[in-house]
Amino acid sequence: MPFLGQDWRSPGQSWVKTADGWKRFLDEKSGSFVSDLSSYCNKEVYNKENLFNSLNYDVAAKKRKKDMLNSKTKTQYFHQEKWIYVHKGSTKERHGYCTLGEAFNRLDFSTAILDSRRFNYVVRLLELIAKSQLTSLSGIAQKNFMNILEKVVLKVLEDQQNIRLIRELLQTLYTSLCTLVQRVGKSVLVGNINMWVYRMETILHWQQQLNNIQITRPAFKGLTFTDLPLCLQLNIMQRLSDGRDLVSLGQVAPDLHVLSEDRLLWKKLCQYHFSERQIRKRLILSDKGQLDWKKMYFKLVRCYPRKEQYGDTLQLCRHCHILSWKGTDHPCTANNPEGCSVSLSPQDFINLFKF
Repeated sequence: MPFLGQDWRSPGQSWVKTADGWKRFLDEKSGSFVSDLSSYCNKEVYNKENLFNSLNYDVAAKKRKKDMLNSKTKTQYFHQEKWIYVHKGSTKERHGYCTLGEAFNRLDFSTAILDSRRFNYVVRLLELIAKSQLTSLSGIAQKNFMNILEKVVLKVLEDQQNIRLIRELLQTLYTSLCTLVQRVGKSVLVGNINMWVYRMETILHWQQQLNNIQITRPAFKGLTFTDLPLCLQLNIMQRLSDGRDLVSLGQVAPDLHVLSEDRLLWKKLCQYHFSERQIRKRLILSDKGQLDWKKMYFKLVRCYPRKEQYGDTLQLCRHCHILSWKGTDHPCTANNPEGCSVSLSPQDFINLFKF
């Protein structure tokens, strides 16, 4: 007999045993309370038969209370495995295969975001997962995704660095969740729909915190960037791989604005990210008849992907199929383990688990 009630754990209706069989017993709240209990059975028999029901009431109430407390408690799943074995099929030694969610859970991403060399790599990976791979994650992997994202946001709020990068990540995730919740349907996400609505509200709160952040001026009164010779300033600016950083740097001071408009600086930036063929298709001339490399760069960015650059990446050993961070020792049986390792970009990491 199915359980009837608003909660699927409800014990249903009360029934009592009589000489003619089992009959339903209504309570006072229903307005049809049977006052003469002896017409069905004596009190002793009634209590004996319904002892198990009373126990069910207590167990269900305790379980609902426990679930309510668990829903308010933020349980975080941070794993710290330095390497994992990636297998795509069953063998005599191993059965099954490794999924994206399993790899995301087991690898130590929570500690990786504390390393400045790996921070951009993890953020880019989170952005790619938020765009297209969020529904392929298991429930525990989705929860781990949100926990790591929270840790990233808290780090940015504390360090006041990489603010634009996290803004773009949060906007990408919020757009994807709006599509999954409203347009596609509720069944594509693991968990209660109200939980995901609460997470979307949390993302909006994080975005508001990032918009209201105030960059504090350091108390250091020594040599600053503008005190350096112009050749050193220009040499440092050539190390920036994002044109938006050059524009922001040029807004600090009038002298830096002149340097940020240097044609050779933008030319090297275009040649670093794009091929000669791509550049020839997007030529833009200035009023003086010269190539406007700055406008060409932002036009090329809208048409082609930029070259990704990371201080540290995940790498895959082709000999033993072990995935680990660069520089992490793993039990490899090859004669030359360094020659067997291949660096993986964030997109290569996701493609590794597409079967």
